[in-house]
Amino acid sequence: MTTKVAIIGSGPTGIYTLHGLVRSAVPLSITIFEVEADAGKGTPYHPDINDQAMLANIASIELPPICETLVEWLRRQPDAELQRLNVASANIREREFYPRVVLGEFLQSQFQQLIEIGIARGHSIDVKSRHRVVDIRLREADIQLEVTMPDGARKDYAFDHVVMATGHNWPESTEIRPGYFMSPWPAPALKTIGPCHVGILGTSLSAIDALITVATAHGVFYLDAGGRLQYQASADGEGFHAALMSRKGLLPEADFYCEYPYTPLQVCTPEAVNALIERGCANLLDDVFELFRAELVACDPDYAAKIGLALVTVDTLADAYFAEREAADPFTWAAANLAEAEQNKRDHYTVPWRYAILRMHEIIARAVPHLDQDDLKRFHGKFKSVFVDDYATVPHQSIQRLLALRRAGRLEILKLGRDYKLDADGVARGAAVHFDGRRVAFDAFIDATGQASMSARDMPFPGLIEQGVIKQAATPEGVLILDESDEAAFTRTGGIDLDAAFRPKFAANLCNRLYCAAISFLLHKLPFVQGITSAHEIGEVVSKAILDDVSADQREPALMLDDA
Repeated sequence: MTTKVAIIGSGPTGIYTLHGLVRSAVPLSITIFEVEADAGKGTPYHPDINDQAMLANIASIELPPICETLVEWLRRQPDAELQRLNVASANIREREFYPRVVLGEFLQSQFQQLIEIGIARGHSIDVKSRHRVVDIRLREADIQLEVTMPDGARKDYAFDHVVMATGHNWPESTEIRPGYFMSPWPAPALKTIGPCHVGILGTSLSAIDALITVATAHGVFYLDAGGRLQYQASADGEGFHAALMSRKGLLPEADFYCEYPYTPLQVCTPEAVNALIERGCANLLDDVFELFRAELVACDPDYAAKIGLALVTVDTLADAYFAEREAADPFTWAAANLAEAEQNKRDHYTVPWRYAILRMHEIIARAVPHLDQDDLKRFHGKFKSVFVDDYATVPHQSIQRLLALRRAGRLEILKLGRDYKLDADGVARGAAVHFDGRRVAFDAFIDATGQASMSARDMPFPGLIEQGVIKQAATPEGVLILDESDEAAFTRTGGIDLDAAFRPKFAANLCNRLYCAAISFLLHKLPFVQGITSAHEIGEVVSKAILDDVSADQREPALMLDDA
């Protein structure tokens, strides 16, 4: 009997899962459920969700190929299509950044090619667009899905394997109060904001994209005679002024040049971190930090001395790392950092300390699921921010736009500190922010702080909650654990309790072939699971687990066909 697999969602994680499944030499029946009308683009890159000005923060060289690379796909597009996508053929290069909607078109093209490849290899693939999975229930031998169809009717399906590739969870209604937007998506909603005082909570690329979306509704960016990017408000846009705000009041730094694929580290290696994990959770975070410190000293001793690395701890590293930036004007720092990044890109020069931290974040992430509850809190509270700042750099064009808005007198940065208060009830529109003895009111307010980590209670499928198979992730209580079956030695701290193949852990006699590949539920124990590279890794793990299971059922070695 043919194995039946369901993939809920056709964004990047669903696509990379399909990429692994179609390589099976054993024919599969694959059904893909997608709530949007056009499957294969993914919410973060869909044209109905994003503005053309919103940029992706991943270059072609970093995108794991599917059927082809992004650059290869762009270079075979006709001029008319490139013009529609607002991509200049002369700018198609491996290290360039493109609008989010361009990645959506690329992903959909790869999705369609995978379907053709899969069918040619004997698989049955059915894409059900405008179908919403509203519930999941595990049974002893299979998994039941309850699905709302385009006409509103509901239908039940049964599958041997189900992959939840639902990605991030964004609200359907963004403007929850007059002038108060709880998310920067969908971007068209931001276009309704008039030329007024706009506050944006957050300073990451998502916040910058929200700012640029509003700015381009009330003016234009242009190159002056000297080739410098400038901003000019329209005749009816003179009232537009914006503020980006965060606790530290810092802007992200510009994307930096580095060697790719990554070169191996010297001290903080996968083997070294794995050895610490095997030893147990006692003092694990501090021991991992010693690997971090030794690696940074080996890669860039001058930088290590500059921030006093020998004297800092895992709890004080962030203070030392951000100190110089926090003391500077954010726009002055941004201009200098952009100039440095642009020069390094021209020279193909890699800043050693930046590259070291970038390479270490995924290796150190191996230890996070094994931290006890106190160390997990310390990691999220301090250590994580250094890695996030280092890898969440933004396209140069994004910094250029910020500086242009600043020169035009349209943008400021607010440092809120830790004790700020947000008041959305005491104003007629937007919100007011109280911080440092000040009150600043905004006619429109956008929360652009990104997707929060979701937990078991946020699971959108009530059947799984009722069955008790979805639990918060288990975290050791601060002692060396020798027997993980001892439930009393663990505490539930958030996220979802999953095994190495992203399957929920439970004791009930039910089918265990459900895979939670939804990124928002993974962030608690996998804090750096973000973007397309993570979608590729998750898709590879899940598809391999499914094919291994199929092979076991057929009592024959796993068979995988070569990539197309």
